[in-house]
Amino acid sequence: MSDPRERILSCACELYLKAGFDGFSMRGLARRVGVTAPALYRHYESREKVLLDVVGEAHNLEAQYLYRSLSEPTPRERFAAAGQAWLDFALEHPRYFQMIHAFPEIMGLDEIPEEVERGVCASQQFWDDRVRECMDAGILRPDDTEQIGLALWAHGYGLISLYLRGLLEVPEEVFRDLYRASFARIFRGMGSDEFARILTAEMAEAKGAEPSASTAGGEGK
Repeated sequence: MSDPRERILSCACELYLKAGFDGFSMRGLARRVGVTAPALYRHYESREKVLLDVVGEAHNLEAQYLYRSLSEPTPRERFAAAGQAWLDFALEHPRYFQMIHAFPEIMGLDEIPEEVERGVCASQQFWDDRVRECMDAGILRPDDTEQIGLALWAHGYGLISLYLRGLLEVPEEVFRDLYRASFARIFRGMGSDEFARILTAEMAEAKGAEPSASTAGGEGK
């Protein structure tokens, strides 16, 4: 194996999502990787260690996508860039996206291992920070930061999961537009009056129509 770890993690991710924890074995993984079981054990001592490494790698890659958004100059641009980066991560690495959200229940763990919990907490803190700075800038209405973050995460996860499971049978570019438009509607309800007016105008412009006087003024929000 020219890059043993990368090959093992890729095959482990694929096998786990296909067979679940009960159907995941070191022998089966070795066959998929193309090596003998003893060769695989030289890299990992158990299937649990393999899967923990997969999830850790998924969190690390997700973080790389998200943190790119911090170079944007304003809270709104950082939030928008972060949302776009999360979507890119999910669509470009769908198996890692699914691993993050399928683990640890399917693996049968009573509690999240510390190394996995660090990734979860870092991701949650990142989104809480984006929500908080948008509230401080008057973009979002003052509210409970964690609750707003949870609502946005659930909405995004739901849309992406529907698409990855094939329940939204549309081309990727159409889904990307649907994703952006759906979040614009969510933010129009959560945003300040001024931000709602801006979003309404932008949504109308995106459709190729001039916003009416009522919608541009934030009516019917």
